Amino acid sequence: MKEKEKEMESSGAEKDGDFMFSEEELRETSGLKRGGDFIEVTCGCTSRKFGDSVGRLRVFSGGDLQISCECTPGCSEDKLSPAVFQKHSRRETAKKWESNVWVIIKGKKVPLSKTVLLKYYNQASKNANGSHRTNKGRPCHRHEFIRCTSCNKERRFRLRTKEECRNYHDALADRNWKCSDPAYDKITCDDEEERRSRKVYRGCSRSPACSGCTSCVCFGCEICRFSDCSCQTCKDFILNCHT
Repeated sequence: MKEKEKEMESSGAEKDGDFMFSEEELRETSGLKRGGDFIEVTCGCTSRKFGDSVGRLRVFSGGDLQISCECTPGCSEDKLSPAVFQKHSRRETAKKWESNVWVIIKGKKVPLSKTVLLKYYNQASKNANGSHRTNKGRPCHRHEFIRCTSCNKERRFRLRTKEECRNYHDALADRNWKCSDPAYDKITCDDEEERRSRKVYRGCSRSPACSGCTSCVCFGCEICRFSDCSCQTCKDFILNCHT
């Protein structure tokens, strides 16, 4: 696994990836690994001219799909949506990524559309109409950015778990927040800032490039508000929950 992928390991997650799919559902799927609230498998997309582009697909319980590309040893593309990965692989007919992006099952390339791996993605898409909750009833939260006061680079915060939401909440309240702060151990000030083209992808369960909708905008819930926090936002939320 690439060094940049360490930030997505399962040490701080709430649940183990075993709950997402059964052993039978993923039997003989190549490169299978289970994390906190995700599973990871080997994936790829084939161009008639350039051949196969291989990557690592992570399927999250909230419906998010992220691919870390390994098409060449020096490729630095990661956290790509399947559609962007398909385009990156220079697939000639880049229309339906569900059919063009594949995984390897029993030694054969199988389109995502013919696997169980889109179960959470499809459920999240269906439940996005007029709702800010996932199929599990848990609120969705878009990825957020905070600028480091030391290197002046914007850093991404993923808000999938209560711990991740607390790290972002505390960092947002800190006017002197830096990449080196203990709660943010993903990267350092020496790492490059994400490209602007990548920042538009914010992890919305309806659309990865969503600019804000009822599927990903949460105005307060048990995951992103904290009873032991003294800020006015949290105090108001806790007070309203008990009245």
